[in-house]
Amino acid sequence: MKFVDTAEVHVVAGDGGNGRTSFRHEKFVDRGGPDGGDGGVGGSVVFVASTNQNTLMNFRYHQELIAERGGDGSKTRKHGRNGKDLRVMVPVGTVVYDGDAMVADLSTDGQECVIAQGGRGGFGNAHFVSSVRQAPKFAEPGGVGEARDLRLELKLIADVGLVGLPNAGKSTFLSVVSNARPEIADYPFTTLTPNLGVADVRGTGSMLIADIPGLIEGAAEGKGLGDEFLRHVERTAVLMQLVDITSDDIVADYRTIEKEVAAYSSELAGRAKIVVLTKIDQSLPELVQEAEKKLQKILPKNVQAFAISAQAHKGLQELLYATYDLVQKERVRTAVIAAEQAPDEGLPVLRLADEAGWKVEKQDDRFMVSGPKVDRFAARTDFANDESIARLRDIMRKQGIMHELSRQGAEPGATIVLATGTLEL
Repeated sequence: MKFVDTAEVHVVAGDGGNGRTSFRHEKFVDRGGPDGGDGGVGGSVVFVASTNQNTLMNFRYHQELIAERGGDGSKTRKHGRNGKDLRVMVPVGTVVYDGDAMVADLSTDGQECVIAQGGRGGFGNAHFVSSVRQAPKFAEPGGVGEARDLRLELKLIADVGLVGLPNAGKSTFLSVVSNARPEIADYPFTTLTPNLGVADVRGTGSMLIADIPGLIEGAAEGKGLGDEFLRHVERTAVLMQLVDITSDDIVADYRTIEKEVAAYSSELAGRAKIVVLTKIDQSLPELVQEAEKKLQKILPKNVQAFAISAQAHKGLQELLYATYDLVQKERVRTAVIAAEQAPDEGLPVLRLADEAGWKVEKQDDRFMVSGPKVDRFAARTDFANDESIARLRDIMRKQGIMHELSRQGAEPGATIVLATGTLEL
């Protein structure tokens, strides 16, 4: 399957079902009371992170995700059927954006997030019975389900991220120490997409290693291929930087990668790191020692350096053991930080709009009334039904909107414009 790590989707939650206007019609019961049932809740769109998914390819062909509408209420106070949630499986590591704002980060298997909330079911007329309104002849329409245009990005979850210049030996290393089989050739940019492999560390455990296309100078400004995929090593515990020992200037190579990673993300640049000289089978032992000394002079004291040959299987076990230990140390450290910062919340629900407040704006001889709360009540109003409009007026009066309209000079007969209809003051 082709690897795809970005996608755009339009998600639409189901509308709520309409409430029913109905009165009892039974034998020997004269003028039976209202018995209209409530509409069902619309289905929500829920994203579920799954390790069974490894690409966003499916969203290239299914760009519109629509949940089921709630059923309408019925006679004898029968409640409409709730719409079925649309549960969408996405790869672990999927990040959801609305514009530039990140609204969900699905980083663990089984994690769920309500991306679009289903519309509320409308109340039937039986719901509005009171001491002053004993035979209401109106019901609410169902609420509109939320709709979002979203951008999805996949960031691979791995323990170790391999970074380096093109042809530094990253894919060869991955193929030797893991079960991955990336394309390998003796020319730059053989790797065009990220690769994942599991490396077994004998008698200790295993590590998931991610290999991305090689970086070149200017990658942070869009040159080459690697900058496009650096997001895939953002979540790694350890960065392993590979430097080709046959290069004309290994120090310059090392500094080039350091510069490009820092330009992409200062946080990523501060990640725990191991530096590896590769292809030592292609160099004389004394030249290998000289290269190691050059690197040690410029490396921070807490950064370990190793020299290996993946082809000849030299130095691999020592490197894997040291990397595994560093991964475990970093995972424990980040887990402690995450536990301290984690809020006590239930299933997250995507929320972008401010729920509080309303505003009144005069435009010519019309008055525009808006705000999340009043918009919701307007959406539940049947503007063709006088009793339903009277209920909306009463709600606006209790909210203080009528007072504000009067303060701004609205007189009887003035046109009030709401989200889903108009009425006269």
